[in-house]
Amino acid sequence: MTPTVSGPKGFLDHYHELIGTWTRKLRSRQQAEDLTHDAFVRVLENPREQVEQPRAYLHQTARNIAVDGFRREDRRHALELADSVERALAELPLNCRQVFIWQKLEGLTQAEIAERMGLSKNMVEKYMIRTLRHLREHLDVSA
Repeated sequence: MTPTVSGPKGFLDHYHELIGTWTRKLRSRQQAEDLTHDAFVRVLENPREQVEQPRAYLHQTARNIAVDGFRREDRRHALELADSVERALAELPLNCRQVFIWQKLEGLTQAEIAERMGLSKNMVEKYMIRTLRHLREHLDVSA
């Protein structure tokens, strides 16, 4: 394997620039330093035969790492939110849970739910209001 056009020194020339760029984007010097470190580790552990533009290559590597991190964080947050919703719903009476599931997850109308449950549309609406209020309080979401 032939060395990169610029070698490790060519990449190191861009160290401070990369930290500055990502400090502005992430608004965190520590996160920018961590990202820069990860980018350098990835570049130096996986050398390419030729890198004609080490600066661009390094910036793209850092961007890819940042995007991967954001995706992981989004998935983690979505799982935590789903767990919180599930716990909050479990605290409610069965009728409230059923109305919520049928209306919000399965897309049934209040009239369809009322017919299935043998209730008035008014009662279905009250169950939904109670459920949404409970979720808002439990999840600390402002309306």
